[in-house]
Amino acid sequence: MYLYTDFDQQLINQRVAQFRDQTERYLAGKLTEDEYRPLRLQNGLYVQRYAPMLRIAVPYGLMNTKQLRKIAEIATEYDRGYAHVSTRQNIQLNWPALENVPDILAELATVQMHAVQTSGNCIRNTTTDQFAGVVAGEIADPRPTCELIRQWSTFHPEFAFLPRKFKIAVSALEEKDRAATAFHDIGVYIVRNDAGEIGYKIMAGGGLGRTPIIGSVIREFLPREDLIAYLEATLRVYNLHGRRDNKYKARIKILVKALTPEVFAQKVEAEFEHTREALKIQPEILKKLDEEFTPFDYQDLEDQDFTTLFAEHPKFKQWFNVNTNAHKVKGYRIVTISLKRAGVAPGDMTTEEMNLIADLADKYTFGEFRTTHEQNISLVDVPQKDLFELWQTLEHHNMARAHIGFITDIICCPGGDFCSLANAKSIPISEAISRRFDDLDTIYNLGELDLNISGCMNACGHHHVGNIGILGVDKKGAEFYQITLGGHADHDASLGDILGPSFAADAVPDVIEEILNTYLDLRTEGERFIDTYRRVGIQPFKERAYA
Repeated sequence: MYLYTDFDQQLINQRVAQFRDQTERYLAGKLTEDEYRPLRLQNGLYVQRYAPMLRIAVPYGLMNTKQLRKIAEIATEYDRGYAHVSTRQNIQLNWPALENVPDILAELATVQMHAVQTSGNCIRNTTTDQFAGVVAGEIADPRPTCELIRQWSTFHPEFAFLPRKFKIAVSALEEKDRAATAFHDIGVYIVRNDAGEIGYKIMAGGGLGRTPIIGSVIREFLPREDLIAYLEATLRVYNLHGRRDNKYKARIKILVKALTPEVFAQKVEAEFEHTREALKIQPEILKKLDEEFTPFDYQDLEDQDFTTLFAEHPKFKQWFNVNTNAHKVKGYRIVTISLKRAGVAPGDMTTEEMNLIADLADKYTFGEFRTTHEQNISLVDVPQKDLFELWQTLEHHNMARAHIGFITDIICCPGGDFCSLANAKSIPISEAISRRFDDLDTIYNLGELDLNISGCMNACGHHHVGNIGILGVDKKGAEFYQITLGGHADHDASLGDILGPSFAADAVPDVIEEILNTYLDLRTEGERFIDTYRRVGIQPFKERAYA
């Protein structure tokens, strides 16, 4: 895990002091709302429907237990006793008082955390696979690449006021993409060329929101030492040519589409010729970054035989099969803790739960854990011999629901309950669907299925890439919901197709059930929902949903 240097700490401390002064001047009436807005956004502070929202950066989803305990402490003292995991692997506080935010940032700085560039028209938090570094099949651990991007992009003066926000994701697995990399402004894929050299394939122009677009490949292979030069060239082309007269057309995806990917790539290559030598990364820098993420000192353990425990505890067997994944080191397992419980907003953790997760990470892992794109928590280094004991603890605290990757593992934005931009509430729809499909046998029969909910076209719930997507819309002042089908965020990425006219809130669970019954009637053996949909198309689902 990367730890701050003295320089890093000094920089963040100075930033906190700077923002404290800015906030005090704003509260005293010495800064206008327009003057203060870009300053607070650069420090992760939004003004939401009922209170400010502070988004805390969690670089590539990696945290230690000291940091989580600090967030729990802050949530108790300055918020309402809980925090929220976002789809960008960050953590959000939904009820801080504006005058307390500088104090919160000062507290975060004591555990090497901040909220810098988690909002505003700048380069946001870089994301990656939550299992980075511990899952088999990686071409290389993506975390050193993420850290390189973080160090380059934080406080970069040329890219602090871009036409719009800018997001980067890194993927290192050929068979699985848990970071929705194709839907980012820049997608960085770690690849190996014919000579066996490790480098990057670069995509640009992906994104969701009002105009969802799958990114286009603009470079098939980039040497590792050239990454920063190429990213800088890409950002420079966007900064120079991106639209600033219309915020709905300001994202890089619009520029790439307008120029065509081929012409955009040509402009980047031309700029790259100017940046390549000056920004080439020296081998010792790459080596130092790699050393920040060397494997832990794993014990020499054997894989466990759980046959007897599975027979005695069927719920443990379900949890093991669904909520844990293979680890590349023998005798270990990756555990995902579900933050999706009936009656709780998806991704929320109470203070007590945060402290519990920290305790479990200290007891069963190396004191680290990951936030996930799906708004859950992963403990990625659990000895198999400890799994049953860990499961018992999670079960006791209602955090062992075995549904990761199934329909009730819902991605959901805060929606109209919190967000001033939302057209409709998201959380009650998630709640209604979770209660409708609360039987695990039914869930397992449906198979692997992503259901994503957004309260508005900004798509913070990534509804476009859900196998089933739900979008809140305003219909003459009433909350309605548009359904999309066929979205997929993996390497074979696709955008969902709109089913038809929107539905009232109370009809949504019935419509979802009819869609799923249609799938069950049409699927062949072994087909997932996305497979069946791609084979038969939207029409059978449309006919049943509107019958």
